[in-house]
Amino acid sequence: MGGFKRIEDRPTPKEVYNWRVYMLACVCGMSALTFGYDGAFIGTTIARPSFKHAFGIDKMTADEQKNYTTNLTATFTGSAFFGAVFAWPVMEAWGRKRPMQVSALLFNVGAILMTVTTHNLGMIFAGRAITGFAVGILTAVVPTFISEFAPPPIRGQLTGFFEIAYQAGSLVGFWINYGISSHMDVTQNKAWRVAMAVQLIPGGMLLVASIVLRESPGWLLRKGREEQCLSVLSYVRQLPADHKYIKEEIALLMGVIEEERRLSGGKSGILPYLAAATRELRIPSLRNRFIILFVMFILMNFSGTDIFLYTGYYGLVKAIGAITFCLWIVDRSGRRIPWLLSASSCAVCLIYMGAFVEIAKPSKDGLHSASSIAGGKAAIAAIMLYSWFWSWGGNSLAWIVSAELFPISLRSFTGAFGASTQWLSSFAATMSAPHMFAKCGGYTFIFYGLCCLLTWVFTFFWIPETKGIPIECMGPLFDGPSRHTQFRQKKVFPPNGIPPPPPELAHETIERIDSTEKKPEFAHVEDVHSRV
Repeated sequence: MGGFKRIEDRPTPKEVYNWRVYMLACVCGMSALTFGYDGAFIGTTIARPSFKHAFGIDKMTADEQKNYTTNLTATFTGSAFFGAVFAWPVMEAWGRKRPMQVSALLFNVGAILMTVTTHNLGMIFAGRAITGFAVGILTAVVPTFISEFAPPPIRGQLTGFFEIAYQAGSLVGFWINYGISSHMDVTQNKAWRVAMAVQLIPGGMLLVASIVLRESPGWLLRKGREEQCLSVLSYVRQLPADHKYIKEEIALLMGVIEEERRLSGGKSGILPYLAAATRELRIPSLRNRFIILFVMFILMNFSGTDIFLYTGYYGLVKAIGAITFCLWIVDRSGRRIPWLLSASSCAVCLIYMGAFVEIAKPSKDGLHSASSIAGGKAAIAAIMLYSWFWSWGGNSLAWIVSAELFPISLRSFTGAFGASTQWLSSFAATMSAPHMFAKCGGYTFIFYGLCCLLTWVFTFFWIPETKGIPIECMGPLFDGPSRHTQFRQKKVFPPNGIPPPPPELAHETIERIDSTEKKPEFAHVEDVHSRV
């Protein structure tokens, strides 16, 4: 797919790569700071003696304390799942900007509840439920939102800002607790209150910064607000509304919307939309994409990432790897090659760690042979290598690819489905890991390593290279001759693996625009098929 260079689906004016599109992506990416920080700080905070004393946890039995910790984790993850499910009708009715703002507000409410309460464990659970629900909505909305205004050649990089912000939040969560332990009296309530209150910083930043966001152009066009759509596209692309590039983009969007209206019989509302979406997902191309979406997130969460702590050097290596990949690599090397490299490398690291644990039988007494000590050092290196290579694969690519696969008519539905699958599978992986280690020991690492090998096979055969391809042109990748052999993509769609726009989008839409006298600004759109 062109090696390490940016691929353009058609000649793209340099104005398109402007500060506005990066600014919008940065603001959207800020949402990931919320759950990045939340996932990193909560474990240490609720284990502090001052927190346990304030809420009577220190008077519980060991089993009760274990159940409390498990339930607190389950509350956040379960609420995030329901938030992701709820995001679908909200996105369909309100667009993308307002759900983000409401979610930021809810997150701040939950953070306040957890910060100000004392002696009321129910308020902690309520706060976790509210913040989890808000985060679930954000994970469904934000990758979809970014992909809808991002130019195809830099779509991966911009969507990757979501992952970069998540890693930044995780690092802040660790270092905040480290700073509290080093410079504050951890026996005082302020030790845990400060960590809880810091949640208000990313939540508040998102709420304030979201004011500058513009609504999704595709959603505006679907709602019949053509003038607003043109205004937003002109602003984001930094081009005049009558520019050829803008007209081409409008033409592709309108073609997809016309097809959606045809399937729904011209009806509007949630139930007709759901019925139309169900019919669309019976189409082989869309059905294949839907299955890929589901499998991607399942494999992502069963690739071993949840068994390591997101702290210290591990978290730092993971963050540096994610930043490097998302800023400089994803839109140059593409999606397939990094994912294949990531899956195979992670598999080797995990299988080695499993073999080491089972053969060397490391213990806490410190009585180890020289070979075991050397093997242990290699295992530590394997953990760090795993962290680095994981950040190049499932860590961010599942989010990036899932946001690229579907047309605007399905994106609110599939965005919510992908996020809910992520949270449900994350819950399953997190809750099952302790039991697996207790019963299987080092073989648990080997199990996750085999899941990484399965990811490699799945990627090699079924995940196409989506770098630089307009979302409206994805269809032929999933119902053509390469649908089960995506490694043949460049041979099937020479010279660079980018399929041409479907004729019904490139031609019928243009005729419709040309014949619409009420919108003279749409009077002519060049045939984009001939330019790909």
